[in-house]
Amino acid sequence: MSMLHCGRFRLDLAEPKIMAIINLTDDSFSGDGLRADTRAALVRAEQALEEGADVLDIGAESSRPGSDPVPEAQERERIVAFLQAAQAWRVPLSVDTLKPAVMCAALDAGADMINDINGFRAPGAVEAVAGGEAGLCLMHMQGEPRTMQQDPRYEDVVGEVAGFFAERVAVLVAAGVGRERLVLDPGFGFGKNTSHNYTLLRDLGRLAVGGLPLLAGLSRKSMLGAVTGRPVEDRFAASVAGALIAVQNGAGIVRVHDVAATRDALRVWKATQNPC
Repeated sequence: MSMLHCGRFRLDLAEPKIMAIINLTDDSFSGDGLRADTRAALVRAEQALEEGADVLDIGAESSRPGSDPVPEAQERERIVAFLQAAQAWRVPLSVDTLKPAVMCAALDAGADMINDINGFRAPGAVEAVAGGEAGLCLMHMQGEPRTMQQDPRYEDVVGEVAGFFAERVAVLVAAGVGRERLVLDPGFGFGKNTSHNYTLLRDLGRLAVGGLPLLAGLSRKSMLGAVTGRPVEDRFAASVAGALIAVQNGAGIVRVHDVAATRDALRVWKATQNPC
């Protein structure tokens, strides 16, 4: 299934798309949180679009390991302010949240996608998103952000993540969500150790449950630092490599900080698929 229904837009994932990360958080792990500065976020978003982003993903609550929840009202206020300012842009606007009330507010403000690290498991989350046409990114996470990296364990990480997807997709479809609205994210770094992460990256294609498209977000994450030895601010090359490998292994969307470099890498890869 290559066509993703995403609110006002239809994304053809036969050609991989780039989702740019726009952080309105106070404590982003990558150091790019813009707090409540809507103007700065809009400038960053405009730059991402100029560099070739296909989707903007706006978040106002950090989900880094060890992070604590932020007040619902604060998250909602920051998200809605950005959406209202960017609503006229001809680009899909995704909102990264796990709170049903924030999902509702975001959809009312014109969000085209809801990106939920909790897989729409919170009470009321499915009901908040079931209606309408918004795309839904269903992510796998073992545990919760504050403690998820303390001791993640799996017998078969690929099988267990795929099983989670099958169960959650069934719940959403039963609630009336069309499969064309769904994209699956294995949740690199969300309750996984380095071995789990690279096993998932290697076998990414096995996670496309029922032929649904895949989203991969590896940008600047600790799994890259674990093999390169580099701190978060020096993971530029590793992030681009990770995105390219994810696409080669089946991802239809890659969620990144470094849009221009990722776009260049994908263009080179594409040229090998259709050489002159």
